[in-house]
Amino acid sequence: MILGLDVGSTTCKYVLIDDEGNVVDKRYERHNTRQAEKVLEFLERLEKEHGFKPGRDRVYATGSGAGLISEFIGARFVQEVVAVATAVETLHPEVRFVSEIGGEDMKTIFFHGEGDKRTRQVFMQSACAGGTGTFIEKCARKLGIPPDKLSKMGYSGYQIHKVSSKCGIFAEADVNTLVKAGVPVEEIIASLFEAVVYQNLAILTKGNTPRPYVLLLGGPNLFFKGLQEAWRHHLTKLWEERNVPIPEGKDPEDLIIVPDNALYYAALGCALTARTEPEKEGVYRGAEKLRWWVEEGQHRQKEKEGRRGLWRTKKELDEFRKRYEPQVFAYRNRKPYQGRIEEVVIGCDFGSTTAKAVCLSKYKEVLFSVYTLSKGNPIEDAKYLFRKIRERIGDARVLGVGVTGYGKDLLKDIVGADVAIVETVAHATAGLHFFPDADCICDVGGVDVKIIIIRNGAVVDFRLNSQCSSGNGAFLQGVAERFGIPLEEIAERAFKAKAMPTLTMGCGVFLQSDIVNQQRKGWNADEILAGLCYVLPQNVWIYAGNITNFKGIGKKFILQGGTHRNLAVVKAQVDFLKSKIPDAEIVVHPYSGEAGAIGAALIALEHYEKTGRTRFRGFDTIENLEYKTTTSEDTVCRWCPVECRRTFIDVKLPGGKGRPWSKVPLPEGWVRIIVNNSCPKGLVEDRNELKVIKEEMEKVRKRYPSVAQFVQKEAFNARVEV
Repeated sequence: MILGLDVGSTTCKYVLIDDEGNVVDKRYERHNTRQAEKVLEFLERLEKEHGFKPGRDRVYATGSGAGLISEFIGARFVQEVVAVATAVETLHPEVRFVSEIGGEDMKTIFFHGEGDKRTRQVFMQSACAGGTGTFIEKCARKLGIPPDKLSKMGYSGYQIHKVSSKCGIFAEADVNTLVKAGVPVEEIIASLFEAVVYQNLAILTKGNTPRPYVLLLGGPNLFFKGLQEAWRHHLTKLWEERNVPIPEGKDPEDLIIVPDNALYYAALGCALTARTEPEKEGVYRGAEKLRWWVEEGQHRQKEKEGRRGLWRTKKELDEFRKRYEPQVFAYRNRKPYQGRIEEVVIGCDFGSTTAKAVCLSKYKEVLFSVYTLSKGNPIEDAKYLFRKIRERIGDARVLGVGVTGYGKDLLKDIVGADVAIVETVAHATAGLHFFPDADCICDVGGVDVKIIIIRNGAVVDFRLNSQCSSGNGAFLQGVAERFGIPLEEIAERAFKAKAMPTLTMGCGVFLQSDIVNQQRKGWNADEILAGLCYVLPQNVWIYAGNITNFKGIGKKFILQGGTHRNLAVVKAQVDFLKSKIPDAEIVVHPYSGEAGAIGAALIALEHYEKTGRTRFRGFDTIENLEYKTTTSEDTVCRWCPVECRRTFIDVKLPGGKGRPWSKVPLPEGWVRIIVNNSCPKGLVEDRNELKVIKEEMEKVRKRYPSVAQFVQKEAFNARVEV
């Protein structure tokens, strides 16, 4: 028998064939970073169930993790593209173009010519995870979409939005922008499928035209219905535009093939390659050396290459837990407010991954909070938060409402918020409320990092990183979920690691590639999570914050943000800061996840104390919100050559004047909120609106003249008397 083995970055596959080429068995399983362990499990099963025998049967292997494993079991290594191409040429001689999308890489293969003159042209992407299966799954998790729903989501018929196709990090930023704009998750997922296909056709093909027949391979192409629809749409359109000949009597969509065994082509190609080579090649040596590597060898190697875990001695870890566990888990032990609630101030933080709300008394006491994973739609998040608040406070009077986070601009007018606060101001306000003597506030959220430097109770500088995913909570959570580890178990799993790999500080893409390399060397999920927690402070302070003079910052550091609910991250932060400033005082905010919402509520309370009124629309209005979104050619801004593709979010609200004159008409009783514009001009639809804005701006200029402009004008108009 011949075993074709594919050890990929996220999964392991095998195909076992007999001496006549018939498939005896095949299997596809995620390895959760334990590549060697999974292959050993496969081999033991094959020996027991199918009589796979050392010295007689053969094994050929491919994939990112197959190099080291092949040496232990006597496998002949086959390059991935060669394996896939061999399977395609054997099973589909009519195919001219192949796209294979894996967990963390993509490849395209062009077949040219016929017979002996047939050649292959290969293009690969393996440095960046943008457009791969892991990237799609990560974005879906951020939007709260489970895998079974994702596989059924479509592409055809949905409005498509611009999502970066070349870089996974920029694509995530685009997804955040769409979430902020209230774009439905169905349209965002369809746009992701569009970006993946565009990445293949515009970049990986290098200007070559895919000709029929086309074969789509790999898990994403097989499992995601919408991705198949996107391929069929773009390929048929491309063939029509470039006058590519279509076989007579064939429907163009029928020329795009997705085989049922699309997952196994690399493994199958290995087995087929073995059938063409001498029988002395790739003879199976047994699993003993691989078992030794799993049980002993890899641990010795880790001791040489890695570093110790997050703690040196049990005493050190116990002392750390004793001091910081009460701070990190303060929210768990907090007793609910028992008194009667008559008046409240509400603060909301609509983040990219979570939505939070806090109710304060007029004496600035935190009465209770609501914390939920974002549903990918700020309006629906707002409905959920205010519904929970109403259940808790009943008919209590709302004195004011403040909002912050990604959704603040969209939701300010919808909920009737009194203030919409920039995130840095909200977090600084919350930090200083509890720690007036703070020198620095470090907020690590789902997709951004904020470092706020304070002098004498006033913000003097801040650093913000919201583009790259390294150093933030979503990246850490995404890696853990790929390993099948729940968010709440990350810290304990990281503390179990007695050693950890040395990971690269910096770009999230390179860090992701580094993780894959460490998996190949045998580092398991617990050890990799420990390494990620260890490198997180470096990414926060050095890479994102560009901080070089730590002593110049001060001594008292406040850790905020939901990521600091992870005890292992706090341990890494404390050790890192102590290494820079030995006498530093480091504390975790008692409401680390809700700090932004508390800051928004405190500023809303200040507004109420000054004005005595609120714009809050009421719980009934928010609960019964009706809304619709439009992104089309009619919403494109024409005021400048950039031509932003805006989104109109129309909400039914009392007193809405409507816009019957608009290209996208709006009846009375509705208001329009315009998002995805890159400048203030994009907030208006026609010249009359723009004229009104300019007149108001001119009045402001006259009321508050610019001294610099005045001096400049008078200097050049000065009269000289002789």
